[in-house]
Amino acid sequence: MTVPESPSRARQPRTPRGATPTLHDVAREAGVSLATASRVLNGSDRKVAESFRERVEQAAAALGYTANVSAQATARGTSPVIALLVADIADPYFGLIAAGVAKGADEDGLVVTIAVTERDPAREARIVRALRGQRPQGLIIAASRTTGSSDSATEVELDGFGRFGSRVVTFGARVDDHRHVEIDNRSGAEDLGRRMAALGYRSAIVVGAAPGVLTSDERLGGFTSGFEQAGGRVDRVLRGDFRRESGVEAMATALADGVAAGTLVFGMSDVIAIGAMSAIRAAGREVGADIAVCGFDDVPASNDVTPALTTVRMPLSDIGYQAFRATVDADWQQTPLPLEVIVRASTPGVAA
Repeated sequence: MTVPESPSRARQPRTPRGATPTLHDVAREAGVSLATASRVLNGSDRKVAESFRERVEQAAAALGYTANVSAQATARGTSPVIALLVADIADPYFGLIAAGVAKGADEDGLVVTIAVTERDPAREARIVRALRGQRPQGLIIAASRTTGSSDSATEVELDGFGRFGSRVVTFGARVDDHRHVEIDNRSGAEDLGRRMAALGYRSAIVVGAAPGVLTSDERLGGFTSGFEQAGGRVDRVLRGDFRRESGVEAMATALADGVAAGTLVFGMSDVIAIGAMSAIRAAGREVGADIAVCGFDDVPASNDVTPALTTVRMPLSDIGYQAFRATVDADWQQTPLPLEVIVRASTPGVAA
């Protein structure tokens, strides 16, 4: 008596060369019903015997079959995708957040797509509108919100996401009833200001983004409060954006106007602060004992520059992971996010 091989081994793939394999092809190759193949490959909640699952997955791999995400979205209401909106893909702040989101998505078998808003509310609205058509399971808006975001077209577009079961998660300003990852920028910056005053600094220049960018405004307010309450004074506030080049340009302007030795420069992010350090060196000044510099975020580069940058450590990957969990967990509650001032050589202190 001959024992037949399992269907996936007994038959060679029947899909003609160059043709796109279908779910019917996979079911036939695996020797299972179309419904069983669909449950395995289209993410159904219904259980399938492990032996059948293995046969279907082997057949799909042999045929080169890929599930039709658009069809899944039509059938289930959403696609197995998490959409992440960031302001600047080159900024390591957003890269670390994206890493945390990607970790969570990998755990849950989902895919992450990333779109760049460039902190433009109109562009953000266009992207959100386009994403609605793709029906992602979740939308995470990590891009820095502005005071104008609340009355932009974005909110109109966000209202449509809940209609097909997608969940929206925001950072910064809370948007309607959507889930929200709270980051206490103000408290972290206030701690930094107090710590810098305790090191003896009394005069500070702050380099931040344009007025109305909430992350920058919160950090500016917190640092000013902490620094001035502890005896310091913010003498100048220079505005630009969160790019390194903005830090270079703002610091060059400040140096041209004159910066006394012993001044502290607070870059609203590490990227801005690192740009400011570059401008200080280019002007023939010394970072540290001459002009001190501190930042915010603790991106990896902050510990690699010379001198190493004083900053506020944020668990950015953890923040991204929490944002992902907020998109998929029905009973999600935010875990507190600790912020910590890290003093390094860029702020050696002022001798008494």
